[in-house]
Amino acid sequence: MRNKTSRSARRSGRRGPLASIVLIALGLAATGGAYVAFSSVSATASIDLSSPAVIDEGSKLFAANCATCHGMQAQGTANGPSLIGVGSAAVDFQVGTGRMPMQAQGPQALKKPVQFTAEQTSALAAYVSSLAPGPSIPTQTQLENGNVSNGGELFRINCAMCHNVAGAGGALTEGKFAPVLKGVAAVHVYEAMLTGPQNMPVFNDLNLTPDEKKDIIAYLAYNEANPSPGGLELGSLGPVSEGLFLWIFGLGSIVALTVWITAKSN
Repeated sequence: MRNKTSRSARRSGRRGPLASIVLIALGLAATGGAYVAFSSVSATASIDLSSPAVIDEGSKLFAANCATCHGMQAQGTANGPSLIGVGSAAVDFQVGTGRMPMQAQGPQALKKPVQFTAEQTSALAAYVSSLAPGPSIPTQTQLENGNVSNGGELFRINCAMCHNVAGAGGALTEGKFAPVLKGVAAVHVYEAMLTGPQNMPVFNDLNLTPDEKKDIIAYLAYNEANPSPGGLELGSLGPVSEGLFLWIFGLGSIVALTVWITAKSN
């Protein structure tokens, strides 16, 4: 009887209830994933930063969240610098990486979970950029198809002394540091070069052309996608960490082996 029922269901083309639930769940997951991926890439690009409505929304967000440190007109206070002329790129970097708003005063703002949505970040960027001209958020074409080889050379010349040749970061003076560059969005790397946040120098288009910035981004992406071929990279911190590793574990093993052999011979 059961075989007849299943054969008739197959002939009629009807699916069982479990199959329908699985198909609906897969469809929802695929749709949601595609929406998140699309919106994270193009949220800023799809918003007109010159729109009066967007600027007005950014003004309200600024007054509620940023004016305490930066002043009601972004003129700066004793607790925060002026934002007039920093442009939309600086706001997108600082707010888009969670560095702003700061949790507490310190040597430098730390990267943390983002406090605003992509739309709110764009509105804040629109408001600040409306106050005075400044560096703009790069377009997607400014971030793609760079030359990895040239980017590696440019990175070693201009960036490796602080960020390490592998982008592993490094310590600076007075509790400051150059952050790790792995896992950083391409747009934020470009904005950092363009605006020089905190201890970083500004690499304007006369220092590094837009194509050269694109090449550096390509090198960082390649470096992140291709781990060290030499095995354990010890944090990519260079010869100091490697030498310390050999000193502690290599010589330590030799000393321990010597003590063990001596004890056995006695």
